Formats: sequence, structure tokens, C-alpha cells
Amino acid sequence: MKVAVGVHIIADLYGVDSELISSADGISPIIESAIKEGNLTEISSQYYQFRPMGASGIALLAESHLSFHTWPEHGLVTLDIYTCGEHSNADRAFNYLLNVLHPTSIEYKKLERGSKIEENVKIENPQMML
Repeated sequence: MKVAVGVHIIADLYGVDSELISSADGISPIIESAIKEGNLTEISSQYYQFRPMGASGIALLAESHLSFHTWPEHGLVTLDIYTCGEHSNADRAFNYLLNVLHPTSIEYKKLERGSKIEENVKIENPQMML
């Protein structure tokens, strides 16, 4: 039986209120709350403020990471949520962000990571994969 070791959500959120995402000080509490809502374990976080507006950030999690970039002038937030362990934790964090940021549309992919682990896949020449 194959069991993925992690889940990776990659998302673009469109139509987000620019006031919510213009500053690192504004969006960082939202990210921190999403981590708590997802029952994830934060090790550390770093946020960066762009001038005149926009922010980027990453939270290192015991389960992996959550990162974001904002473009307030386009109402865009890009997210990357990767967790191992309980897969529903990533979903809870993602759904929290959707509920708070209220995008008018989203594009996202949810990938299972490490799903071939039981097959003992060996790559003879890793350079051939690039």
C-alpha cells in the first residue's frame, strides 16, 4: 500500500483586499493564526516588507513550511503549504486562509509527496532527472 508522507498545497489567491496584504505587519498575524488553526508546529518565521507595499514570508514548521508572497496592486497572494504527518492539517490551514482573505477566485494544486516510498524507487543517475 502506498501512503504519501506529506501533502503540498500550491495556491494563487486572486481578488484579495489589498489592505489585508499590503504589509508584513498586516498579513503576519493571519499566517500565524492559520498555523494555529492547522494544528501545525511553528519553529520560526521570517517576514519581509517590500516598498512601497507587498510582503513575503516563511514559517518553518516541524511538519515542513508555509510561505507566501503578496502583490497588493493585483490583489494576489501566492501560497505554499507543505506538511507531513496528518494531511488534514494543511487543509485546515488553507481553508482558514481562504475564509479570512476572501479571494474572489483561486487556482491551486494539492500534491501528495513521497507517495512512492514503499516502492523503494532508486534513481541510478540523479542528473538525468534535471
